[in-house]
Amino acid sequence: MKLLITLLLSATLTHAQATTSTQLEHLRVQAIHALKIDDPLPPLATHNYESFDATPDIRIEHVTFATQYGMRVPAIVYVPRHLKHKAPAIVVVCGHGGDKSSWYAVYTGMMYATAGAIVVTYDLIGEFERATTRGSEAGEHDKLIPSLTHTEYVGGLMMEDVLQATRYAASRPDVDAQRVAIVGYSTGSFQGIIASALAGPQVPRIRAVVLSGGGNLDGHDQYWDTNPKPNCQSGPYKALNFLGDRGAILYALRTRSGPTLVLNGTEDSLITRFNEQEPFFVGLRDRIAAVQGSRNNLPETLWFPGAGHRPSWMTRPAAIWLDQQLHFPNWTESEIETFPTIRAIDWINQTHVRISHGYQVEQKEGGIQAVDLHLPGLTRKQLTVVPEAEWRANPSLYTLEGWTPHALAADHAAESTAASSVQSQYP
Repeated sequence: MKLLITLLLSATLTHAQATTSTQLEHLRVQAIHALKIDDPLPPLATHNYESFDATPDIRIEHVTFATQYGMRVPAIVYVPRHLKHKAPAIVVVCGHGGDKSSWYAVYTGMMYATAGAIVVTYDLIGEFERATTRGSEAGEHDKLIPSLTHTEYVGGLMMEDVLQATRYAASRPDVDAQRVAIVGYSTGSFQGIIASALAGPQVPRIRAVVLSGGGNLDGHDQYWDTNPKPNCQSGPYKALNFLGDRGAILYALRTRSGPTLVLNGTEDSLITRFNEQEPFFVGLRDRIAAVQGSRNNLPETLWFPGAGHRPSWMTRPAAIWLDQQLHFPNWTESEIETFPTIRAIDWINQTHVRISHGYQVEQKEGGIQAVDLHLPGLTRKQLTVVPEAEWRANPSLYTLEGWTPHALAADHAAESTAASSVQSQYP
């Protein structure tokens, strides 16, 4: 597999000349408001529950931190036990049907904690401890909410969760806040790239971003506009139409903090639906460069021949790229080159960690060749953060059902303001 970083070709530009830093910042603030992301972000109000040793070298911590409307986000944190200095950190943003109990969230936590990084995994709204059933693959964030006009507010909540998870990671006394990365898969790639683009002064620098099964921020009536998930994908993307060339502007905002690596399979039907393979990214890079007036931190691409939809950041080339950005204390690039690999499905069968229905096949997640460190799995009980009695006493702190009344109030206020504005213009 070769890293394909192409600096060729040109594309038609929506913005004919470079956008100034002041203009970009104005667009960032507009996007924050369009998605109803809190500005300023709320205090983290972190709460620590139990912790235990998963291995002699890795401690598991159960925590929650705050997000919109005083709600709580349950998170599992993987911590190297023998740190000599402040560590880098990685925040994992799961895909549809994924949560902190997903095999790739567990594997990522164990793998990169072995490398010496602190890894934060959490439940997306509507999944596991943030679902009314406390089940996985609940898909509650995909269900339309009656009377909610601005469906993009759900996506805004999910992006605020990414920002809060990143702030939590950087706030830890054992983390080097200048070495924090986000890795996002599928819908997590969408939330991750937009959140990293919209991160304001409250969020420490996001040193690196890895997007897998995504990254193809395309144009009008293409994938992200037309996919059938208005709450978390098409709604938020359409709400950002005012940006013009959304992909170029969002990536230009992202480049101000650091580089991005995009990992995709050549047979990923979600990503290649509009033939968005390397020529698309060539054009996207040129448009980003035109917006920002330089070629600094343009997104790099790595293609996996024959592969489908996957979170591929556990592979050797992705680990090497992350090491180049974060400088893992326990690994060197030459050591990573010598590690054996294991098929994801073989590790899953050994440990019985959960994989989403239909994704165990070779072309999808099951066929990932992950760095093999003979890692143990974790049980669902070990991955449950909030004691059930406490959760049952106030489920609205965690669930979309609890968020909805607040969102509806904000939605109706926005509609009333818009109506009043129109009436004042046309009495």
